[in-house]
Amino acid sequence: MAAPADTRLSGLQRRVLDLAHALREANVPVAVSDGLDAMRASALIDLLDRGQLREALAATMVKSPSHRATFDLLFDLYFPARGTQPLPGEAGDEAERPAEYDGDTHHQEARDIDQFLAELVMRVMEGDDAAIRRLAMEAVESFGAVRQRDGRVSFFAYRVFRNFNLGGLLRRLMTESGMDGDAEDAASALTRRLQRDEFEQRLRRFREEIESEIRRRQVEQQGADEIAKRMARPLPEDLDFFRISAEESESMRRQIRPLARKLATRVAVKRRRARDGRLDVRRTIRHSLSTGGVPADPAFKARKHHRPELVLICDVSGSVAAFARFTLMLTHALQGQFSKVRSFAFIDTVDEVTRLFSGGDFSDAIKRLHTDANVVWLDGHSDYGHAFTAFHARYADAITPKTTLLILGDGRNNYRASNAWVLKDLKRRARRVYWLNPEPIQHWGTGDSIADEYARFTDGMIECRNLRQLAEFVERVV
Repeated sequence: MAAPADTRLSGLQRRVLDLAHALREANVPVAVSDGLDAMRASALIDLLDRGQLREALAATMVKSPSHRATFDLLFDLYFPARGTQPLPGEAGDEAERPAEYDGDTHHQEARDIDQFLAELVMRVMEGDDAAIRRLAMEAVESFGAVRQRDGRVSFFAYRVFRNFNLGGLLRRLMTESGMDGDAEDAASALTRRLQRDEFEQRLRRFREEIESEIRRRQVEQQGADEIAKRMARPLPEDLDFFRISAEESESMRRQIRPLARKLATRVAVKRRRARDGRLDVRRTIRHSLSTGGVPADPAFKARKHHRPELVLICDVSGSVAAFARFTLMLTHALQGQFSKVRSFAFIDTVDEVTRLFSGGDFSDAIKRLHTDANVVWLDGHSDYGHAFTAFHARYADAITPKTTLLILGDGRNNYRASNAWVLKDLKRRARRVYWLNPEPIQHWGTGDSIADEYARFTDGMIECRNLRQLAEFVERVV
């Protein structure tokens, strides 16, 4: 009896290790010790309960809420919910199952869809999760199959969903349940809303079951590792500022405060560890007199730590607006690590926007930045030369020997004058000048970019395309 148990355990170990490797490939930090903890945890749970296994592995491998979506996606690939067999008690006559759709059975497919939708509506109204899961499998088998030239059958989610108008299904559900609001015995608005939300949740579950079934079949054909490489999405901290969607932008925004707290903790530890300065030779020799001239107790000069003053000058035009938005949010969330933070925004002229961030509501501050700040002078196209000149004339006294000046922008100047002398003078006044550029370094100095011209008058022009790079830079500065 021991040998089969060992075989099953070995298979589980391989799956856990494969999952850990896939997570690392997706940039989720999973240490070797995390994999060992996952194996120990798996010995303490009911392995027949897939939910317990999911949570046990997540608890040992996932360290950030932002990484949970990636974990769930990969977990479903390496630990699929079911095989290709029907659910218990649902096996039917295989001859009656719809044939795989090959493009030549349109009339048969349309008739089957009508029957299928009628049963789907009934099961959704009943809230029968097992039946919804079975119907999702049937939908993939009947409507998602495409026969390839080599004879293989592939399955695609878009072929399934093009047969179902989920919005139309929702309206049909509301009508047949008497909750459409037009019938004489229609329930109250609150009851209709609750019923609508319940139907939406069940249809969403139906969609998720279809997507899960498609992934499972793809894994059977191509292997979990290959599918994982294609399906794993970038983590929120690795999303490119230039290519984020509205949903991804919201996900990144939720990471700002936790990221700021983590950075603040790291900075505090770094400062504690570096509290000793250079060796104090005179005190060390004096102390050594008590040990016969042996410097057993070296003395160090106390290092004077200071919190730098920070001045940000941000291009908020066009595609760099998202980059400036997240940088402003992060730096103002870290205000406690700086003695003073002043922020300026520009498109073709500059205005101070520090006041907008005084309330701590970053979303509101960003909205007000585009309405309350005076950042447009002429035509609303980027003009670094004029913006820098205006800053020098109005705010040059903000730059002192204690100031770290941080400039955010891609350096694309629409072929206008650079007025680089302004940046040269600001560097002379400041303690440090850094420029964060969200464009790839190979694009600097091409087209209307004058990034290389400005780079000469900075302590570093740094490519910064995502939150991970931004966090690494901010930690270095403070």
